[in-house]
Amino acid sequence: MTDATGEVQGSCDERFEQVRTAFQKNFDDELDVGASVAVYLEGEPVVDLWGGFVDEARTIPWQRDSITNVWSTTKTMTNLCALILADHGEIDLHAPVATYWPEFKVNDKERIEVRHLLSHTSGLAGWEEPITVEDLYDWEKATSLLAAQKPWWEPGTASGYHALTQGYLVGEVVRRVTGQSLGTFFAREVAGPLGGDFLIGLPEADDARTVPVITPTTAILDQVTITNPLLTKTFTNPLLSPEVSWEKPWRRAEIPAANGQSNARGVAAVQSIVSNLGEARGVRLLSERGCRAIFEEQSNGEDVVLNVPLRFGMGYGLGNETVPIGPNACFWGGLGGSIVVSDLDYRLTVAYVMNRMEVGLLGDVRGMSLALAAALSVAQG
Repeated sequence: MTDATGEVQGSCDERFEQVRTAFQKNFDDELDVGASVAVYLEGEPVVDLWGGFVDEARTIPWQRDSITNVWSTTKTMTNLCALILADHGEIDLHAPVATYWPEFKVNDKERIEVRHLLSHTSGLAGWEEPITVEDLYDWEKATSLLAAQKPWWEPGTASGYHALTQGYLVGEVVRRVTGQSLGTFFAREVAGPLGGDFLIGLPEADDARTVPVITPTTAILDQVTITNPLLTKTFTNPLLSPEVSWEKPWRRAEIPAANGQSNARGVAAVQSIVSNLGEARGVRLLSERGCRAIFEEQSNGEDVVLNVPLRFGMGYGLGNETVPIGPNACFWGGLGGSIVVSDLDYRLTVAYVMNRMEVGLLGDVRGMSLALAAALSVAQG
């Protein structure tokens, strides 16, 4: 039951009171309007909290099943699909993309491997041809343009954040291999078995519980230099305003890098399969070896699009000097603040989803404070 005042609701194992305290502090400090946090330990839920309001006027409480657009946290779901197929022998991460997508084998892309798509190192961070937001809803057009174009840098030599294109690139490989769209495969083979409330392509029936994001007062790109031509090409073609996520065409489409709809429970329920070495709540989708593949370093250095130090494994970010997570932990976050962190040493997954967006491209202090509180709770016993 959700309190009409927007007070924090849900369950929290007594070992994780630090998480509840940190979550409440985000509201007390007026950093959050509505939000949820979930922690899974050894594949089982130990924290499931939500609170606040779905609207900026703070009149409608956030409900247990409220969901919202989680932006690039969606990438963890998309890449997990590829990792599962690789673990089952249906995709070779070191094979050329053209093995599965023959039209891709043009314009110096013959040597681009599937692992380059998962690690943002393919050189296809954006579209060369001008496209519109509406073109993102046309799967065939979005993928065909990428298949035809030339990489922007030598594949495999550096990461360059594939803000929107990663979902189409990985998603098309999944489609070629399985005959299913990424959203369909994910729903049937991943979210469904794990009981994860996470949707890529939102059915009309779920519109009523979908919370619109609250856009930041500062422009998203103000924090990064716009003198970098690769950043400009990546983030302005098309120029995407967060308000587009309020619209039904965006929700109905499958944009597997950016339009997943969920809450913290939904994110953590799926990603707990990673921290628990491939099995959670009696469901095994990956072998331990398949989980460990995430930590095969693919790049480590300044990202040529974002101009910040990033370290990528297979499909996830890994810890570096600016992201202080454990050696066997992986993460990724979404535009405005959502984030998920999985630590294989602790068998711990922490997810945070909110409606009030900050200017951060890949999470911010709100989510990381919760991840830190959860890790400290486990470390302290």
